[in-house]
Amino acid sequence: MTKAMRIPFALALATTAASVAMASSLVQLQSSPEHHAAASDKPAAAPAGGGKHLYWGDTHLHTSQSFDVYLFGTPTSTAEAAYRFARGEKVTSPTTGKDWQLSRPLDFLVVADHAELVGSVPKVYDGEHGYADTDTGKALLAQPGIPGADQLLHAYHYLVKVGTGTTGPGFVTPKQAYVDLHGGTKRQSAWYNYIDTAERYNEPGKFTTLIGWEWSSMPGGGNLHRVIFTPDGADKAKQFMPFSQLESERPEKLWEWLGATSKATGADFVAIPHNSNLSWGKMFAGTDSDGKPITAEYAQKRMRWEPVVETTQIKGDSETHPALSPTDEFADYEKYSFVMVPTGPIAKPDEADYVRAALRRGLEVEAKTGVNPFKFGLIGSTDAHTGMSAIEENRFAGKGQHDATPQQRKEPTGLGSARGWDMGAAGLVAVWAPSNDRRSIYEAFKRKEVYASTGPRMAVRMFAGWNFTRRDLDTPRFPQSGYDRGVPMGGDLIGRGRAPSFMVEAMKDPEGGNLDRIQIVKGWVDASGKAHETVFNVVWSDARKRGRDGKLAPVGNTVDLKTGAYTNTIGATFLRTLWRDPEYRPGQKAFYYARVLQIPTPRYSLFDAIQLGIDPKSTGKPLTIQERAYTSPIWVAPK
Repeated sequence: MTKAMRIPFALALATTAASVAMASSLVQLQSSPEHHAAASDKPAAAPAGGGKHLYWGDTHLHTSQSFDVYLFGTPTSTAEAAYRFARGEKVTSPTTGKDWQLSRPLDFLVVADHAELVGSVPKVYDGEHGYADTDTGKALLAQPGIPGADQLLHAYHYLVKVGTGTTGPGFVTPKQAYVDLHGGTKRQSAWYNYIDTAERYNEPGKFTTLIGWEWSSMPGGGNLHRVIFTPDGADKAKQFMPFSQLESERPEKLWEWLGATSKATGADFVAIPHNSNLSWGKMFAGTDSDGKPITAEYAQKRMRWEPVVETTQIKGDSETHPALSPTDEFADYEKYSFVMVPTGPIAKPDEADYVRAALRRGLEVEAKTGVNPFKFGLIGSTDAHTGMSAIEENRFAGKGQHDATPQQRKEPTGLGSARGWDMGAAGLVAVWAPSNDRRSIYEAFKRKEVYASTGPRMAVRMFAGWNFTRRDLDTPRFPQSGYDRGVPMGGDLIGRGRAPSFMVEAMKDPEGGNLDRIQIVKGWVDASGKAHETVFNVVWSDARKRGRDGKLAPVGNTVDLKTGAYTNTIGATFLRTLWRDPEYRPGQKAFYYARVLQIPTPRYSLFDAIQLGIDPKSTGKPLTIQERAYTSPIWVAPK
């Protein structure tokens, strides 16, 4: 993600030289609280060990075929424009009418429009027979408000009430909406057109389109949404219609449908939960939809279809929460708690809402049932409702029509009581795969060799093994040594040893801020089956020393709050370390994932305030942020 403002070429050279001189890269070997460091040359690019390369994508993007995008007042957002924008072309923004372009193209994209009423709402407002003259169509057209965006927003709130079962007497019911605008062949033309467009823009080896949709279950307003995609093409995708919450709002029914459809058509699927932070304690609960304790059968089905979780996106970061991780000094990052119903209450943090707590709970359930229902990898994506994956802090396009410009972002968005500045400019998913094509990307998701970024394109590797040595960390052995003598992120390290060792590496985004540190987050279960967590600083920049409490001094902050510019005169361009868990007990079951932190850089709301000529503090948000990447965990278990 581009964080720095554009600067003259000569100044850029000077800044780069200063960065090299003052923020040299570090390689460390750490197996105890002491800090051991040695200088290292910066690699030119991420090594492609194991025959795998790094690809960046967004698996969660909406167009006007989604009822909410259309009703937000963005009727011209198309899949064609979404694909063109993602692959680096300049497009006209459907929210502002201005030209917009990514600084760098993505490698793959999933347009994931809501399965509920997909493509039907535009036909209502086009006056098409069979849509505008249905009970639901008439109810939408009769919504109060000034004709135009105001009336459309009322219609959006109406449909949300229908979908969540919170409508009053005389409203259309979910069953009526199903018959009127959803059932039978109502969605077929929109689905087929979407498939054909995805096929047309799919270019294996250059740019990959994955066919998908969103299942938008919201029982009582609690978010249980999943994005689903398939690596297969039109021949299989046209044999089914996307499963939606109007068929069932229960995740168990979604998994049953995926299993039956896969058996009938031969299609493969991945389902990705997102915005667990807004689930009201439902997403990672210790019970099923009937409130019964999770069983081994439930866990197996869930893990068959849901190998990863979307951990960060525009509607907030779901890694953890200060109330759940009180000793984690970096837990309070882009928190978003505005429940997605009109005038909805603020969601209070619950262990079932956040990813790290779910990973801990998974170990506890496994101790009881023998199967872990939350053994998932971590990814990021945007959930943009503009058709544009535009999350660069200095060129953020917003969530949707109502927060697309700095002028709009101080106002309510229509999503609960949120303002535009409550949104975060995030995220992306990175995959390690042998090639950029549908099957390779799907298989990376299935084996969880993927990671989340809040936006910056940091190249991150993580491996675990029992007998790694310093030599395994050296180039050119690394990263092949990680595959040969251990397991990569998303894997299982099974066996017995004194303590697991981890090789982790991060290279800065070439267009972004330097690196502050790499941390490893550990979760484990004690002899009683109770889960715990701790965060280790394992490698960091600028020769800082840890205090007696184990914490590092802050890396510093170079952001000019008057201009939004910053310099890379602090931090490191490249960090790599070999670390052994000093607290491991033989036979312990545990998970470990890496969290990579950038130096502080400007939040988009600071750029907005500068443009608007207002006090940045009036946005109510931090002036600077430390963006980050989260690897998928590695699970350690005895034989």
